[in-house]
Amino acid sequence: MSFLNLLTKQININDGVSAFRKTPDAVLLDVRTPEEYAEGHIPGSKNLPLNRLPALSAKKDTPLFVYCYSGARSRRACAWLKQNGYMTTDIGGIMNYRGAME
Repeated sequence: MSFLNLLTKQININDGVSAFRKTPDAVLLDVRTPEEYAEGHIPGSKNLPLNRLPALSAKKDTPLFVYCYSGARSRRACAWLKQNGYMTTDIGGIMNYRGAME
């Protein structure tokens, strides 16, 4: 699957984390609440709750891999980010993640 394909659809979170790790200068963005993030998150992720997306300071050409708990908020976040010119990949919900957690 090419990077351009990743930009157009949601992928499995485990595959998405793998793609994030292989993508230079990418950001793994967790759009859950700070409380949810504190309960456990994917190592290397940055927490920016859905309602704070306008505060994002990433460059618009930075690849963003976005996740939440179930995939609903990440879908909304990616829609907003794409409308505002960001490169995003919706990787869905952490509830399906099978890797290490912090």
